[in-house]
Amino acid sequence: MSTLRSIRRYPVKAMGGEFLTEVRLDARGLVGDRKFAVADDDGKFASGKNTRRFRRRDAVFAYAASTGADGSLRVQREASMWLVGEPELDADLSELMGANVRVIPEGDVSMQDGGQISIIGTASLAWCAEEFGIDADPRRLRANLVVETDEPFVEETWLGREITVGDARLRVVERIERCRTVDVAQDGTSAEGRLLKPLTKAREMSLAVYAEVVEPGTLRVGDAVTPVVE
Repeated sequence: MSTLRSIRRYPVKAMGGEFLTEVRLDARGLVGDRKFAVADDDGKFASGKNTRRFRRRDAVFAYAASTGADGSLRVQREASMWLVGEPELDADLSELMGANVRVIPEGDVSMQDGGQISIIGTASLAWCAEEFGIDADPRRLRANLVVETDEPFVEETWLGREITVGDARLRVVERIERCRTVDVAQDGTSAEGRLLKPLTKAREMSLAVYAEVVEPGTLRVGDAVTPVVE
């Protein structure tokens, strides 16, 4: 049996996130996860890569977002802090990015990359650290859930299966193909040691898995993570 070791939520896409001891799941994923993003005048979201929906703006990694006790969403860069919605935040973002941008809530276009919830096992991280000689901090992967495991990549054996975490049920749907952002200093990490190149050779660029919500519920650090026997 595995256990839930940590929970991390990213209120604003691509910015640094926040550790939680518990979180609610709804049909979309972690409540409040990637519900906002930095958007430019073309409607593209700031990210570490260029795609149809995202535009590479590495300056976004200089910021971190967190939720206050009153539910307010705060963004910090160095010693400065703003509330989402304040024009001073959008002005600072625009100056640092060299473009007219603003923080907006999710609308019809999803701000998630390719799945609702990302999961990585501690044994997989330890394997990467040993094999590649890198800092295998899960924040490099922007993982939502870190699960205590004994076997590297055991989370991949859950593909196509359902797992229970607390009183919630998830379905593991796919491996996550990594991109250059795993080698970018972000979210309080230094990204020491290259990860993408050796990962490409050893594991077809894949590390961690995506899961979707089958039954909403509450996740808490220390909850059992159990594959459902069918």
